[in-house]
Amino acid sequence: MSTATRSVCRWIFFLVVILCLPAVHAQESTLTLPAPGTPAKGDTGSVRFIGTATVLIRFAGFTILTDPNFLHKGEHVHLGYGLKAQRLTDPAISFDKLPPIDLVVLSHMHGDHFDQLVQEKMDRNIPIVTTPEAAGVLAELKFKARHPLNTWDTLTVRKGDATLRISAMPARHGPPGGEVALPETMGSILEFSAAGGASYRIYISGDTLLYDDLADIPRRFPDIDLALLHLGGTRILGVMKVTMDGKDGVKLMQLVAPHHAIPIHYNDYDVFKSPLSEFEQEVKAAGLQGKVTYLKHGDTYTFRPAKGK
Repeated sequence: MSTATRSVCRWIFFLVVILCLPAVHAQESTLTLPAPGTPAKGDTGSVRFIGTATVLIRFAGFTILTDPNFLHKGEHVHLGYGLKAQRLTDPAISFDKLPPIDLVVLSHMHGDHFDQLVQEKMDRNIPIVTTPEAAGVLAELKFKARHPLNTWDTLTVRKGDATLRISAMPARHGPPGGEVALPETMGSILEFSAAGGASYRIYISGDTLLYDDLADIPRRFPDIDLALLHLGGTRILGVMKVTMDGKDGVKLMQLVAPHHAIPIHYNDYDVFKSPLSEFEQEVKAAGLQGKVTYLKHGDTYTFRPAKGK
């Protein structure tokens, strides 16, 4: 057998081995919540900004809390490895004033996303959708209804006639190599389907930097209605950037092409180094002013699904 023939046979062998490997498929799971007493309306929804990455999302009878952080100005959170961050703002409401919550979407386990007050006071039975790593920490804290998702995995939540599909999106909380010292993180897509056919798709970036895997999001999930962008240009030890700054936020907007966007996670801690004004300047430079709403702590954005959605 000639050298060329052996080389061809070798490549055919490798190809056969690769094709015979089991395919890795995204996992799907389900959660059924108690049905509401009255049918939920699907004509309007809302996003209330509480502070940091904490928002209350209401639509189709669901009430979703993201990245709960309810410490007050002057208090500190732990970021690991002995590092701390001081809060510079107050949350719009206190933890004790929250309405009934259906579930929590937690992008990752960091003190400014799931603080010590929340760890102490939150109901251990509330469903929490998060990364496998964070789910492990939650297990140690005795939280019982954990729903870990790897990238592209989906949890389908049913409540009466309404459905919510939560899918984990790629996110990387640090530069190449640096992310190993930081928690596993995820973005998320929330796809609401209300009784009567109204639907709405929300993308939450999570704490991430721009990297190649994010380009898969618009390919898999086009037609995003609203994007919540974690900004702040967070820097660890004043050097390593671990969240998007204003310029990055606009680039991500241009990549995932939402109909509208709201910046969050931008001024609440002393490790946030990119002010909201930087994002505003980049938005103007890109001609995207009409696609962005700026919320102060406590403000609410109201949305109405387009007819036929």
